[in-house]
Amino acid sequence: MQATQAQRISPQELESFYSFVRNYTEEICEPLETEDYIPQPVVDVSPPKWNIAHTTWFFEEMILKKFAENYQEFNPNFGYLFNSYYNSVGERTLRQNRGDLSRPTVKEVYQYRNYVDKKMGEFLRQDLSNEVRDLIVLGLNHEQQHQELLITDIKYTFGCNPLFPVYKKDFALVEKGETENYEKNEYVNVSAGRYEIGFNGDGFHFDNEQGRHTVYLQDFEISKNLVTNGEFLEFIEDGGYENFNLWHSEGLDWVKQNQIKSPLYWQKHDGEWFQFTLGGLRKLKPENAVCHISYYEATAFAEWKSLRLPTEFEWETASDLFNWGLRWEWTNSAYLPYPNFKKPAGAVGEYNGKFMINQMVLRGSSVATPLKHSRKTYRNFFHPHLRWQFTGIRLAK
Repeated sequence: MQATQAQRISPQELESFYSFVRNYTEEICEPLETEDYIPQPVVDVSPPKWNIAHTTWFFEEMILKKFAENYQEFNPNFGYLFNSYYNSVGERTLRQNRGDLSRPTVKEVYQYRNYVDKKMGEFLRQDLSNEVRDLIVLGLNHEQQHQELLITDIKYTFGCNPLFPVYKKDFALVEKGETENYEKNEYVNVSAGRYEIGFNGDGFHFDNEQGRHTVYLQDFEISKNLVTNGEFLEFIEDGGYENFNLWHSEGLDWVKQNQIKSPLYWQKHDGEWFQFTLGGLRKLKPENAVCHISYYEATAFAEWKSLRLPTEFEWETASDLFNWGLRWEWTNSAYLPYPNFKKPAGAVGEYNGKFMINQMVLRGSSVATPLKHSRKTYRNFFHPHLRWQFTGIRLAK
């Protein structure tokens, strides 16, 4: 994130932004019962209790403990419990053990959150340096990332329950979006040439977007629409999951080992396909964009269509030519640093750079992404087998 960001946000705007973000996290949790805050069905999914505590820990550890005079920690043990992956900060509980923590209680975690919010409210009314204000903005964007994770983690946990619990009535995010002309999958042309890639201008951005540079692209075409459920059903019915010719070797191993036969949350009952949503189990709508797809599935589908996924540079170059925001869109680009990328010093330097290995880039945003937390240079990244996020497919040729 650029150091000049703090110069473009007033103290009043920063305080308002802080309240807005912190309140939305709690709004996401409103439909939950106490029992919903604790389970962790798989290592990639964190319990809601841990998510709301970790986002609070960020402000206590990175801001208040370092810059607030005479600050007293709420509980010295919480640093160990709610640190995620910051080695420079200290030891932490193992990621896969986050759901084993029945204590502290949900009530205590909310007391912790309220305590830190009160101290941050007092701190924000002081005359702060640009460095500190930058860190606060980073922390708020970090919490917005966790808001999306909170929604997807809740969905995964509920999706493991055979009762198909409803998080919130009519909160079926996978059904949101344009449905007109979904069968008319037009392509737009982009001419060969040199194009500028990476963040440029004012406003917040993560360090992995920095290093604006020139790339040369060949002529290509990219789809204006995302692949739909109906199109993916054709892939399934044509034996797509069984056809080894369509899959990367590693992807085929993943399919066999995990007995994958459809996208995550799809279920077939009495010959009809259904999809688990945060609004409960609902009949699959063919016009909706396919969701919860792994990179392996995305590339196999593209191969089946005799097409391919766009690179992240093609996607960014063409992004003004189509609507995006329904799904995080897999690209055919490995997550690597841009030219002259340099990790910042300290814990902030652990935010993105150390994950630039064995992961693929996704672009855009999704229906679960908080408002104003997206831009065309945003680089999301996940391992190729993961699909609990709201991921989808856009094709290129």
